[in-house]
Amino acid sequence: MRTNLKVPFAEKDEAKKLGARWDPARKIWYVLDKDDLAPFARWAPSAHEGQDSPPVAKASASGKVNQSEGILIVGANYKPKPRVCECLPWEDCEKCRE
Repeated sequence: MRTNLKVPFAEKDEAKKLGARWDPARKIWYVLDKDDLAPFARWAPSAHEGQDSPPVAKASASGKVNQSEGILIVGANYKPKPRVCECLPWEDCEKCRE
């Protein structure tokens, strides 16, 4: 199981020596499948911070999402468009743009 850590930059070398890894995409330190997390206790996230859940963007009254956070929140009237091809949802192909 992955456990994210809140490691200050000044302590990154110490965390790395203990076996923590850096996730460049999420820009966070983490450990995988460690039975004993005691050495990492001081970098453990607080209870209100999810282990693997991304932050949730809040929509304004107009329903717009803060684009800098990159997360889309859909309302109760959201209806997904049918898939027209087998491309991945984040890929941009000619069929999907039509």
